[in-house]
Amino acid sequence: MANVAHTVDIATVTNLPSMFYAQAKRLGERPFLWAKVDNIYRPHTWNAVAERVTAAAHGLKAAGVKPGDRVILVSENRPEWLIADIAIMSIGAIAVPAYTTNTAVNHLHIINDSGARVVIVSTPQLARHVIAAATEADQKLAIYVMDEPEKTMRSEIEIRAWADLLAAGANQPSPPPDIVGLKRDEVCCLIYTSGTGGLPRGVMLTHGNILCNCAGATEVLRPLGIGDEVFLSFLPLSHSYEHSGGQFFPISLGAQIYYAERVETLTTNLTEARPTIMTAVPRLYESMRARILAGLKTQSSLKRKMFHLALELGQKRYETPEAMTIWDKTRDLVCDTLVRSKVAKRFGGRLKAMISGGAPLNYDVGVFFVALGVRLLQGYGQTEAGPVISANLAHKIKLKTVGPPMKGVEVKIADDGEILVRGELVMKGYWNDPDGTIATIDSDGWLHTGDIGTLDEDNYIEITDRKKDIIVNSGGDNVSPQRIQGILGLEESIGQAMVYGDKKPYITALIVPDADFASAWAKAHNASDDLAALAHNAEFKAAIAKAVENANKQLSAIEKVRKFTLASQAFTVENGQMTPTLKVRRHAVLREYREALDALY
Repeated sequence: MANVAHTVDIATVTNLPSMFYAQAKRLGERPFLWAKVDNIYRPHTWNAVAERVTAAAHGLKAAGVKPGDRVILVSENRPEWLIADIAIMSIGAIAVPAYTTNTAVNHLHIINDSGARVVIVSTPQLARHVIAAATEADQKLAIYVMDEPEKTMRSEIEIRAWADLLAAGANQPSPPPDIVGLKRDEVCCLIYTSGTGGLPRGVMLTHGNILCNCAGATEVLRPLGIGDEVFLSFLPLSHSYEHSGGQFFPISLGAQIYYAERVETLTTNLTEARPTIMTAVPRLYESMRARILAGLKTQSSLKRKMFHLALELGQKRYETPEAMTIWDKTRDLVCDTLVRSKVAKRFGGRLKAMISGGAPLNYDVGVFFVALGVRLLQGYGQTEAGPVISANLAHKIKLKTVGPPMKGVEVKIADDGEILVRGELVMKGYWNDPDGTIATIDSDGWLHTGDIGTLDEDNYIEITDRKKDIIVNSGGDNVSPQRIQGILGLEESIGQAMVYGDKKPYITALIVPDADFASAWAKAHNASDDLAALAHNAEFKAAIAKAVENANKQLSAIEKVRKFTLASQAFTVENGQMTPTLKVRRHAVLREYREALDALY
């Protein structure tokens, strides 16, 4: 790979579409976006993408979309997502990304709250929920479908083809003249938070919020050498983490973006795309670790022994490098050849760093990858901050922290321990919620994150918990549920966990058994593998109890899980118990299981 950087001077960029068009002019016929066609990745050049962005922008304008209008975007990750997103912004309109997992009720809330009059949706299947919502909306909507709309798709809502939108804007000036007047402090997108605590709120992000993130992320990666970078996009682009980090950050670097087909094909897509940078949430890294360990069971005893030696020596090298003997170093070099080189190939062979964000990363999961030679940089942020606030640095990785604040970001700790953030990355505010905005951003411009943490001697942030989620037991002790859940989740038989105990005498937990473990146990004991049935099986519960007992060995007396109950189904996006970024919606889980948890006391 040629080490040629194509970064832009973000300090001089006035808006996101201008940055995109500047890169397209510079990179021309180089490949930019890669998507599967007939099961083969095929490229779209910078020029081709710019041409379609221009056509879509003029097409939207011809359809009556004006500066400040909101346009909802419902699509899986694909080239048209980026094209539509930048086209919307190019005419001064506001993009409103929405999750593909949204129900009609979710869509209706966003349509009415945002006041959007146009929706761009990728497939006829996804359009059904949108149409159902649009029929009940407060305002009339036009819906554009990227793929060929179904002939049977009839309703009182106006359904139009994406191809017609592009045709209406063809052969017009490029870039659209509207981008000249767009300023950094203008709102470019309205991102609805995933709603772990209730109805999603629209976060108004500006061009400057996202550009500030791009500048900070560039400085984090600069020591690794910025060249012809390749990203693999698979987290939902409707989430601010992927929207900024997996779309606009690659654009700022002049990088290529491959679109993963789906999470199930990620292993294959990794070897096809061979990314240099990979962004993901902790849940994915936890799943990868579990799959690697499960696959190890089928290997020979010698290979298993070498793998565990690589883990042992890698962890020792990370935690206590001064304790590494000459013999340790010699064996560690052998592990590089026999173990770590094979792990590197699983990630495509040219990965510079994996970035973890969106939720706390369990320390043991982080050490697992670092010990195997994979550079893992944990970061931290929230939608209200564009979203990235901090990230670990490659030359000094502290896995128990989320790194120092990025360039251009101020952080301080309030008297009650809350992390406060200030800088260009801080949102404009919440849409239609001035009171919520005032409660979140104080008069001095400090964003109140709702997270509790500390700053260490290197100015690295260590997060201890969410302000709202801290459990205060009846004895007045503060307990971190995230720490306990992380330790429980490392047990082979436990798939997911949510701990409970606010104002209670001790900690309890709701546990979702690991699906593979449950299936294997049921087969061995001639029982049904249905979780609802296993939840009432005393023998199965005893097997889970052993895992809880093992996890408790790593917990203090006040953290130990004294009792637990089993969930009848996994926490999923589909049943509303998880956000699309795989965070547990506590309020939704408690709605179903509070009675069972209270019965444990």
